[in-house]
Amino acid sequence: MVAPAESIQPVGAALDVLDVSHRFDLDGGFLPVLNHVSLRVEPGEMVALLGHSGCGKSTLLRLVAGLERPTLGALLVDGKPIDGPDPSRVIMFQDPTLYPWRTVKANVSLGLEARGLLRSQAHRVDKALELVGLGAFAQAYPHQLSGGMAQRVSLARALVNDPTLLLLDEPLGKLDSMTRISMQQELVALWQRTGFTALLVTHDVEEALFMCNRVVVLTPRPAAVKEDIRVDLPFPRHRGNPRLAELRRRILGLLGLDADW
Repeated sequence: MVAPAESIQPVGAALDVLDVSHRFDLDGGFLPVLNHVSLRVEPGEMVALLGHSGCGKSTLLRLVAGLERPTLGALLVDGKPIDGPDPSRVIMFQDPTLYPWRTVKANVSLGLEARGLLRSQAHRVDKALELVGLGAFAQAYPHQLSGGMAQRVSLARALVNDPTLLLLDEPLGKLDSMTRISMQQELVALWQRTGFTALLVTHDVEEALFMCNRVVVLTPRPAAVKEDIRVDLPFPRHRGNPRLAELRRRILGLLGLDADW
């Protein structure tokens, strides 16, 4: 379990998404996915992207990661164009995708190993494992871990690069509800401790409100920004706070899901 820590001055990057549109080429036709999306994420913010399944949230995350280039528009990190992947921008997916034949420590070492830095910076692996509370499991194998522990390994693998922008693509989506709540708390504690900027894709309204400074609600595909909502509550947050309930109703209304609430 990651212990809470006092927040520090942000070391995260600033992100600008400037009038970005994107489409996929399918069977000789075009499928529009993003429609003139613009937003800014300040250094040290955690911002959620929320919308219906298939609306384009993960596509936007891939563009920020530099895995694809937008059809139109531009994406900037600290004022510089994103023109490809970079270790300072790390994406964490829903599935931890650990190599079963490698130990926890060896899985976390992968990024440094691929960049030829492991020999000189091996201490960063131990530091990342301690950050996520898995120092004692360095020599364990993935089959010996719970789902939550495996996601902590995935998180350590991202943190070992000291990212200034952490991209989270529904990283808790496959966890049971109790583990998910615990991991939400741990992610917030790590974010406060390290000061990185984070962009979280989620379908979970409560998760977005509990973890993030802002919630950007997107329209159905092709995604456009429907509303950018600031969560005006300090951390740590209590899930029973009436203000969170009020914001949840507002967001569910924007998503057309408020009939039962």
